[in-house]
Amino acid sequence: MRALALLYHDVVEGDDWDATGFPGPAPASYKLERRNFESHLAAVSTAAARRGTVSDLLRGGDEEPPVLLTFDDGGTSGYSCVAGLLERSGWRGHFFITTDYLDRPGFVTQGQVRELAARGHVIGTHSCSHPLRMSSCPWDRLVEEWTRSAGVLSDVLAAPVEIGSVPGGAYSPRVAAAAAAAGITALFTSEPTARCRSVDGCLVIGRYSLRRRTPARTAGALASGRLFPRLGQWCFWNCKKAAKAVGGDAYVALRRWVYGGVLAGARRSPPARRLPDRGAPAPERPEPGVQRGRAAGDQIRR
Repeated sequence: MRALALLYHDVVEGDDWDATGFPGPAPASYKLERRNFESHLAAVSTAAARRGTVSDLLRGGDEEPPVLLTFDDGGTSGYSCVAGLLERSGWRGHFFITTDYLDRPGFVTQGQVRELAARGHVIGTHSCSHPLRMSSCPWDRLVEEWTRSAGVLSDVLAAPVEIGSVPGGAYSPRVAAAAAAAGITALFTSEPTARCRSVDGCLVIGRYSLRRRTPARTAGALASGRLFPRLGQWCFWNCKKAAKAVGGDAYVALRRWVYGGVLAGARRSPPARRLPDRGAPAPERPEPGVQRGRAAGDQIRR
């Protein structure tokens, strides 16, 4: 089974990179300005031989690989900007929500999540806390991240949520196995591959990442299935994967330093929006373990 899944994050007006989603220079490198995203969408719409959603993959079959559009983090632009642009072009998107940030400034609200689902978009979990190195988390932490976040979204939608995406590109088979243990039936990664595979009954789907400086023609080439741009992303991703494995926390620190320097050299900007302290756990909190007495849908209290 194959799919051409494209990975986006937030879409902003002008260069207000901190207005939606996670603030800071590293997340900003994955956000597109609205006019740029409109160009991407036009190129992808022209190139895609078959548009689809994850439901097409779960039904199986050997048809031509569908093109899927996905959006990580749960920034407010998914509701305020992206969904409308998709609908006008005849698409439905996949919006993956980091549930600890629901209802916070810069992120979607519960009501907006319900409306997106009612408009035909796919809602999935992007974990609770967005761990930077999810593949390094203990097993109980992995299961809790998937179980609790899917439960929160299920309560919001009054319907099962069984789709997820891995934060930070930190995928490993153990991450997928934990998702399967939590009831996730389809898990999107950041690995640039069209070939889907199964881990403990969970369908694992790779994606091709689109970033702020990615030309629209590249998005169109990826959606058409052309080999060269897909191969380029595969080589780059595997180099990063090796660097992450060797560098560990040092890689994360270097990444922040590099992105901060690039952004500072490009322009002077106001201080990044700070997320308000409303009691949610930090992205790299100590291992909580799985609270087996808690129902999967318990709401996060803030």
